[in-house]
Amino acid sequence: MPFTPLPDRAVLTLTGPETEDFLQGLVTADVGAVTSEAVSPAALLTPQGKVMFEFLVSRLDGGLRLDVPAEMRAHLKKRLTLYRLRRKVEIAESDAAVFAVWGEDAQARGLVDRRFPDADVFRAYGEAPSGVAEAEQQEFRALRIASGVAELGADYPPSDVFPHDVLMDFNGGVSFKKGCFVGQEVVSRMQHRGTARRRLMLVTAATPLIANSEIRAGEKVVGEILSVADEQGLAMVRIDRLASAAARDAALTVEGVPVALSIPAFAGYVIPEAGIPQDGGGDADKAGDAA
Repeated sequence: MPFTPLPDRAVLTLTGPETEDFLQGLVTADVGAVTSEAVSPAALLTPQGKVMFEFLVSRLDGGLRLDVPAEMRAHLKKRLTLYRLRRKVEIAESDAAVFAVWGEDAQARGLVDRRFPDADVFRAYGEAPSGVAEAEQQEFRALRIASGVAELGADYPPSDVFPHDVLMDFNGGVSFKKGCFVGQEVVSRMQHRGTARRRLMLVTAATPLIANSEIRAGEKVVGEILSVADEQGLAMVRIDRLASAAARDAALTVEGVPVALSIPAFAGYVIPEAGIPQDGGGDADKAGDAA
């Protein structure tokens, strides 16, 4: 049961009597379902429906905790302050350290990380967990990549992907039942029309992979590797192009090296048949309930 500090993560706290209603009308997740026993993924989108900020939210006394990329904390605070207007919400930076804990018997050490439905992964804040061996941050990063969990900043840039692209429709990060949020119209239309063409996939090879490399099916580019941990990585793939490649039995390669693509275990999407429109995405509300 190891833990590792995450110095690339930081905390914002939102407190005050109007905190929940304020955040509920802005972000993708159902803030009313957030608890103090777990961290849940959420995002603040651009009006065009792309992920501008992505974070983990959990409940604390009198408000909510946002676990964000450290380099984006000040930007998120500024954005939330612009939206706040005269609402009774205090937005503050916290000096609490962030830790990841994983493995058997780790639950007593932190909050359940709902992005990992098939692994025992937890979040801790403040003091480092006692009586637990410290591991290198790279070990947690490898676990995250192998689990198909992408993070803004570490794996993809802001305002570049839709929530569906990074599987937030399957990990509980988007609620299609709660009501309005910034960018909702675009995301809901993508959900109900089944127009998500890019999807996060796992990529593996027999040799170490290189980030930002193109994935080809024959001569056609079908995707790009986002992040790697030795022979495995996260890739953003055009699944319509992948379907066409599969119909041609085209081999998948990166820089001439054969690779394999697979769908993360928690994600319920399928690769459509070539030329046939795909179904809608997952039910993120159900994913959140099941986590």
